[in-house]
Amino acid sequence: MDALELVAHPARMRIVHALRGGRTLTTAELCARLPGVSKAMVYRHVEALAAAGILEVAQEQRVRGAVERHYRLRADRAAISAEEAATATVEDHRRVFVTAMAVLISEFTSYLDHENADPARDLVGYRQHALWLDHEELEQLILELRRVIVPRMANEPAPGRGRYLLSPILFPVEKAPGM
Repeated sequence: MDALELVAHPARMRIVHALRGGRTLTTAELCARLPGVSKAMVYRHVEALAAAGILEVAQEQRVRGAVERHYRLRADRAAISAEEAATATVEDHRRVFVTAMAVLISEFTSYLDHENADPARDLVGYRQHALWLDHEELEQLILELRRVIVPRMANEPAPGRGRYLLSPILFPVEKAPGM
């Protein structure tokens, strides 16, 4: 199974999100972070992600006679490469996008279900902007966004620092004449 097929499943995508940012979690801790996903499903998907090398065992310890594994994400393997994206079919892109939206809705619902959720205080945003760009301007915009976002992806957990899910989505809604 390639990365596209592996991450194009809502439960597996949520597991990947839960482990981003250098986190190591046990399967039990993942179950607690994924309400609405059965324990059996979490275990099955963790096993599939580990078998594919997307997750690796960061630590093992004995707990009441059983081996408890702490998993870590191999971010380089959890991404869909430019080559995979370029060779993906329109249906592949549709499937991954629908999965990503389902996961986003699920993650947002989990956030709202917390008793201390406060979207205004937490600066929750879901605005959409229509931009007129030529190809060069689009490439420049993407580079500028990467310059802002990528360094922050290396941030470690620290007192006063919370985890946020940022999901930039960009696609043309109208082609320029002659394109």
